[in-house]
Amino acid sequence: MSQHITSAFDRDLETVEVLITRMGGLVEQAILDAASALEAQDEEAAQEVRRADRAIDALEDQLNDEAARIIALRAPMGVDLRAILGVIKISGNLERIGDYAKNMAKRTTVLAGMPQVEGGTAALRRMAREVQRLLKDALDAYVRRDADLAREVLARDAEIDQMYNAAFRELLTFMLEDTRNITPCMHLHFIAKNTERMGDHVTAIAEQVIYMVTGQHPDDDRPKGDATSVDAKISQT
Repeated sequence: MSQHITSAFDRDLETVEVLITRMGGLVEQAILDAASALEAQDEEAAQEVRRADRAIDALEDQLNDEAARIIALRAPMGVDLRAILGVIKISGNLERIGDYAKNMAKRTTVLAGMPQVEGGTAALRRMAREVQRLLKDALDAYVRRDADLAREVLARDAEIDQMYNAAFRELLTFMLEDTRNITPCMHLHFIAKNTERMGDHVTAIAEQVIYMVTGQHPDDDRPKGDATSVDAKISQT
């Protein structure tokens, strides 16, 4: 009987892992498509990103329902329970990343009606591409239960923060050079900040993988690389 229950749980876990992988793939594509639409100022492509977000939301609902069913039916404990709770948390982080990609697409539609800031979007596309790579590795760590790869993802988040800091200063320079750039650059800054937050959600996924594998949460001793808030405080003193 115990072996039968274990086999049934393993099949259930395989089901949710497939759903997580599918959801992660959609989110990765949303990041890339939103960044591409932004750089090309392609309103139709931006609209497609917004439409595609419905599929991401639907998968989160499906994953939560499946996880609740497994907990009620199988009553998992220990590492098995961590695996199911991890599904819920990871799907939530994926949904939030998808929301940030959708917001990028929304702002692209607004920016399409404004004067373009020469060179203002190239850095944001590179930043988005790096977030997508980071997410891919975090999801690979989840599928492989690879805590070492998850720790690498945590360390690499500092690169996203550095890219955000550079983009912030570049956009600030554009605004100082020409006041007509202020409004579009503000929208671009919000996109940059949201992309940096995507990275934070990716690290949350990596942290969840480490907890699932080891039973321990990683030490929260990573310094954040976002220096813009520090700059703002200095400028006020």
